[in-house]
Amino acid sequence: MTNLTTKPDSLQRAAEIAVDLFDNWFDPIETEVRARSRQFIEELLRGELDAALARRRYGRSQMAGNEGRASVVGHRHGSRTRSLTGTFGPIEIAVPRARLTTPEGKTAEWKSQALRAYQRRTLAADALIASSYLAGTNTRRVRRALAALFGGTVGKDTVSRVWRKVKSDWDAWNTRSLAEEPIVRLILDGTVVRVRLDRKATSISLLVVLGVREDGQKVLLAIKSMGGESAEAWRTVLDDLIKRGLRRPEFLIVDGAPGLDKAIAAVWGGVPVQRCTVHKHRNLLAHAPERLHEEITADYNDMIYAAAREEIEARRKVFIRKWRLKHRAVADSLEEAGERLFAFTRLPPSQWRSVRTTNAIERLHEEFKRRIKTQTVLPSADTAAMLFWALLASGQINMRKVDGWQTLATKPIDQPIDPRSLKRYLHVTGDRASPNFNHIPDGTALIVRS
Repeated sequence: MTNLTTKPDSLQRAAEIAVDLFDNWFDPIETEVRARSRQFIEELLRGELDAALARRRYGRSQMAGNEGRASVVGHRHGSRTRSLTGTFGPIEIAVPRARLTTPEGKTAEWKSQALRAYQRRTLAADALIASSYLAGTNTRRVRRALAALFGGTVGKDTVSRVWRKVKSDWDAWNTRSLAEEPIVRLILDGTVVRVRLDRKATSISLLVVLGVREDGQKVLLAIKSMGGESAEAWRTVLDDLIKRGLRRPEFLIVDGAPGLDKAIAAVWGGVPVQRCTVHKHRNLLAHAPERLHEEITADYNDMIYAAAREEIEARRKVFIRKWRLKHRAVADSLEEAGERLFAFTRLPPSQWRSVRTTNAIERLHEEFKRRIKTQTVLPSADTAAMLFWALLASGQINMRKVDGWQTLATKPIDQPIDPRSLKRYLHVTGDRASPNFNHIPDGTALIVRS
């Protein structure tokens, strides 16, 4: 009995259709390049073997000053066929074989350095597959996208195997020494992703640490998958950085998470810490009804983005007095941040833009979420952290220098904002934020903007 099947080979047909999809898409250059790829690769391998044997095929070994008398170091014995997929598509090549004489007098099979044992794809092809995956395409879509290029030889299992090769580089990156990294500033934040844990979708936290070098270049230092952003979780991350030789930073930028604050206090007490002004702005809005949001935002921006250190302190005190009277929860929320919300004023004004917020990490989080949104749930916590790192390591995401990097050599001043400087500032400048400040009791001042 003969079994007949009508199931089409979808991958092969997709590759064939892609070539003839439109009338004028035949490319003689591309066709000729692919046709000659086999000839070029075989010639490359034969040349490599000729060099190993010190003679061409059917020739004698030749050495300078002693031609024709050198001992034979091995002998050829045919060839074997191997399939190879590259950016030129899939081809069949004949790989020459030979036995080489070892120092012990035995023989061993010759191994090509250009074509590794069991290699079925070129490194460029693997890089193309990995880059497509990193661009936010899941394994099945990578297969469909590259079907025409690779002639249907790349399946979702191939994509998964290529991705696993990245793990060796990931493991090396996680254990590298940081002793030679000229880090002067750290930016720390976490983000939540969904991963598969015990066959169930579970939310985990990725704790990310960015460093800023002396030349202003941002660099990813650590990314760890944790159950949350507790003090113990962050302490694990910081202890690992210190263990690998990271020097004590000069300045820290955080989002205000209490667990992170506790971990920092335990390992780097006394280092100036800047609390993200964007996160605090959201906190203020969360403490007030929506009808007050516009006014709170205007007052807050007047304070945070003031041009001078003394002006910031003046507007800060007026903000607290106004909102303590109008909506006390807003004033209490601002006072909760303390001096950490204004630590950026201890640096030169050219650096204020880059140190006021954790935006450098937030942008990475947003790009990472955009790349993985097609997958909904990642296979594991380790995969999530490795994928985040690979986006930067592969150049899919680039980081530029921080604003004001030319003045990074300037150390933060020891004195934080002094509330007593307010009266001196108003006396000298005559600022109109509160023209009769000396005569206004606590809880009664309102802002009159210039």
